[in-house]
Amino acid sequence: MFGDTEDLKDFTVAASSIHEYVAQNEKRFLNELLDLLRIPSISTLPEHKGDVARAAQFVADQLKGAGMENVEVIPSSKHPLVYADWLHAPGKPTVLCYGHYDVQPPDPLELWKSPPFEPDIRDGNIYARGACDDKGQMYMHVKAAETLRAVHNGKLPLNLKFLIEGEEEVGGDAIAKYVPSHKEKLKADVALVSDTELFADGVPTLCVGLRGLVYLEIEASGPARDLHSGMYGGTAPNAVYGLIELLAKAKDAEGHIQIPGIYDDVVPPDPAELASWERLPFDEQEFLRSEVGSTVLTGEPEQSVFARTWARPTFEVHGIAGGFTGAGAKTVIPAKATAKVSLRLVPTQDPERVVTAVKKWVAEQTPKGIQTDVRVLSAGPAVSVNPQHPAIDIAAKAFSEKLGQQTVFVRSGGSIPIVGEFASYLGIPTILMGFGLPDDGLHSPNEKYRVSNYYQGIETIAEFFEQYGAATVS
Repeated sequence: MFGDTEDLKDFTVAASSIHEYVAQNEKRFLNELLDLLRIPSISTLPEHKGDVARAAQFVADQLKGAGMENVEVIPSSKHPLVYADWLHAPGKPTVLCYGHYDVQPPDPLELWKSPPFEPDIRDGNIYARGACDDKGQMYMHVKAAETLRAVHNGKLPLNLKFLIEGEEEVGGDAIAKYVPSHKEKLKADVALVSDTELFADGVPTLCVGLRGLVYLEIEASGPARDLHSGMYGGTAPNAVYGLIELLAKAKDAEGHIQIPGIYDDVVPPDPAELASWERLPFDEQEFLRSEVGSTVLTGEPEQSVFARTWARPTFEVHGIAGGFTGAGAKTVIPAKATAKVSLRLVPTQDPERVVTAVKKWVAEQTPKGIQTDVRVLSAGPAVSVNPQHPAIDIAAKAFSEKLGQQTVFVRSGGSIPIVGEFASYLGIPTILMGFGLPDDGLHSPNEKYRVSNYYQGIETIAEFFEQYGAATVS
């Protein structure tokens, strides 16, 4: 680990190119990432609060080692942010690099072939929780900055800022408060996020659209307490059954959402975008077999797979808790039940209007004898990015040159709330340049990240920084 900005000059032999420097330091770059992956920075579990803090300090130390300045570990009510910058390229653009160092819980542990926080390299892949989402991809930015400084004798061809969080997997409250109150500090020309994937192996991909997300808890209450099902069965309302009955009304058998108003603001993709999707290398049956792993795809049958996953709102139930689920039998009529529910939103949908529509629908559809309460855990709008922006054009060029194919532009069905916050509060677009693969298993057992994509990502990001700095004058 580097102690300060001077250490970089002493640590490595000078390299004449980005590729040469990365090649010289492959082993170290990999070992550093493996050290980060060993930290179980599970942001949702209180018992791992210390591990999350340890991961934040690790990232801060590595930013210092890469030559970044003004490095801060910024405390919050939950988990810290990490900030750093290098601002010695007057007249050149500034890129704000974002990532997150927190991870999802690894459960179920029995499905992992190797322990989730003991990274294992098999068949050219790193298997560990956070390998792709997002430690491996976030760390590419740090190593790209180091690489470019080494090639340029301690300088950079543009200005860089880093803002890395530890709460992305639990809603991002700290960064959502930090960005609007530090607009001048975070001022930049564009943001860079590597938390997406290649459309297919070897296909350079820039994401220009993300769905928004409304995440809710719906609690159903029936009797005042759990009741004996023999004495009260047939007369007392059952909170679990009432919640299931309610949720079952949310969609019809073909997957159309039945909540009035949900589709009111949905704008279909324009014909040019639809035509571009048709040119993407995609096999629906292979998608079903290798990615979904089911017998049939569901959802609105009149919509394409891309429309269903990128351009249409969704309603999903993530879990239901209530009653007795332990071993053996306990014959109770549950008094309470809770469901975790989300709606993915598309551009022009207003999260507040969607929440209002859901609450009204729940109130109208709640079964007799049941009381319901809807709690909003998070809400963020969908985001679209202009692919004609000069920085995105340069990123596409660097991507194409490195991977040897034409860069494709896609949307993502997922949500990255910070992209909308950068647009709203900083007024900047975000370049979504990811190097994951569709089968990397994000949030699942045996999450992986291809080692060659890690190195390729470092080089491509460094090339983007190089070309953007050379082509642009602020």
